[in-house]
Amino acid sequence: MRNPHHQQHTNTQPGRTHRTNRHSTAGAPGGPRIAVVGGSLTGPVVALLLTQAGFAYVTLYEAMPASTTLGGGLISLEHSSLGILDHLGIGQDEYVHIPSETIWQTPVHRRMLGEPTRRAYPGRFTTWTQLNQALTGRLPDGMAQTGARVTGLTAHGQCALLHFADGRTEPADLVVFADGRASTGRSLLDPDRQLHYAGYVGHRGAVACNPTGMVDFWRLEPGPGVQFNIAPIPGGVDWTFYLNATPAEYAEWFGVAPHRRLFAQHRHVSDIARAHVDGNAVWHLPEPYASAVHCTTTRTAFPVMDIDPPTRMVWPIGDGFAVLLGDALAPVRAHTARGANNGLEQADGLVTALCQHHRHGADLGTALTGWQRRHLPAAVSAARLGPVIGARLGLGTTAAALPAARGAVEREPALAGAR
Repeated sequence: MRNPHHQQHTNTQPGRTHRTNRHSTAGAPGGPRIAVVGGSLTGPVVALLLTQAGFAYVTLYEAMPASTTLGGGLISLEHSSLGILDHLGIGQDEYVHIPSETIWQTPVHRRMLGEPTRRAYPGRFTTWTQLNQALTGRLPDGMAQTGARVTGLTAHGQCALLHFADGRTEPADLVVFADGRASTGRSLLDPDRQLHYAGYVGHRGAVACNPTGMVDFWRLEPGPGVQFNIAPIPGGVDWTFYLNATPAEYAEWFGVAPHRRLFAQHRHVSDIARAHVDGNAVWHLPEPYASAVHCTTTRTAFPVMDIDPPTRMVWPIGDGFAVLLGDALAPVRAHTARGANNGLEQADGLVTALCQHHRHGADLGTALTGWQRRHLPAAVSAARLGPVIGARLGLGTTAAALPAARGAVEREPALAGAR
């Protein structure tokens, strides 16, 4: 990044999104200085799109050290997202294991599969690990800085100033926060929108076998209150088992309250949590699927969280700007199948807006306002849709109603799938 501007004033209060910025970077050689915060999926996509568009001053900051092993489960990518990856030159053979467009939705009664219904999905399925590797492996040398945890954001003269845990600061004309569900950017820019626990947990695992030889995504649905999804991945299958749980139960199983541990890694999964999942698998699932769960040694989990729909995506910081996108803007429930898709579509639209500023002199604030107007409604819609789907499935039972629901489960096995 270029040297910071001389400090003139500090103003961390976001004002109106739309205003003509006194410090224009339109036409500047190499474009504005852009800091991308978050190295999961949306962040690398933003960085790669910016680089491809000719922006020279782009740095990606990831809080986790390079040596940290991260992972994630199945991700569904719609055609719009696949097109963005195509535009980056990333072939589907790098991140799509089986090119299926089919979801089998089947009822289950007393652990017996019913007649499945075939549903067409307008896209492909991948995993976080496959897609992350395909993206980060293409980042230019020196662009990504790992172990760089952002702690603050202030105005510094004509730009924004990022503060890091190690005490250093870095200037930027635009800060793009794509730092996920536990977004530091959201806590700095939009602190009134807090995550709140939805009342159920996604227990996740992968096993090195394919018990039924499946080649598509399967959704099993015996009744309300539980959901089990399973699909093939390289070398086996990946499954997610959604089960209702109170905040106290989550803390017992994974060590801390849901809002303090948004992703439980394998080391956080207690023996009690494992026994709980195994017991529900035996009770609810047909034998091949229950065995797959039981044989899974490495497990993770995540509490399903909701958030109030966003009202904005752009904040002026001094004469610079900061934006939120993807899960940093509005985490959505997995049942909506919109998490990764929202992030990639917002990233593509953002770079399009920035190109109008850099190449054609469009006012940066105006360009960002237009980007927000186009993409904010989809983010709001997805945030509102998740609780509706969860209620339809009986997922997210409140602590007061949970014992009664469990009594019903003891009388009749239940399982539900997302629509």
